[in-house]
Amino acid sequence: MTVTVVGIGGSLRPNSQSERAMRIALEGAVDAGAKVIEVSGPELVLPFYDPSIPDRTDNAHRLVEALRVADGVVLVSPGYHGTVSGLVKNALDYIEDLRGDERPYLDGRAVGCVAAAQGWQASVTTLTALRSIVHALRGWPTPLGAAVNSQEVVFDLEGGCSVPAVADQLRTIGRQVTEFAVSRTT
Repeated sequence: MTVTVVGIGGSLRPNSQSERAMRIALEGAVDAGAKVIEVSGPELVLPFYDPSIPDRTDNAHRLVEALRVADGVVLVSPGYHGTVSGLVKNALDYIEDLRGDERPYLDGRAVGCVAAAQGWQASVTTLTALRSIVHALRGWPTPLGAAVNSQEVVFDLEGGCSVPAVADQLRTIGRQVTEFAVSRTT
């Protein structure tokens, strides 16, 4: 059985470092046999989440439907001022639309968390915030997460990473998400 892993992340800047990191993590998911759906950059431009307004934009509808079918998630955020970017946090607020589902929120799904920031402090605190959000949404953070210091690691447009150990770590996160999802569906 093929599982679906949804990658959420990036910034408004096309091909941002966090978006490139997400793609490497998703490579690990594909290598482990997953089908992947990527929701990034401009696709994350959503109205502020308001549970009292039932109408959703096309981007919001696509995000919620992708998460609804997801067996696992790779979640990547740039670190802005020591925490998750507003763009990513607002997208995560839309998970509230899954509250009445048979699998509410991220219940029973592995979530690989990655934070990329210009420095260790912001990347580590952002990773911690992501893992806390995943817990609050009933998800299972993978054993391995990644705090990427963008001052020391560069991702190129071809999908490469200047530090092979970081690329390996990101692929491992994608594999862990997929392996957990497979174990839950069999």
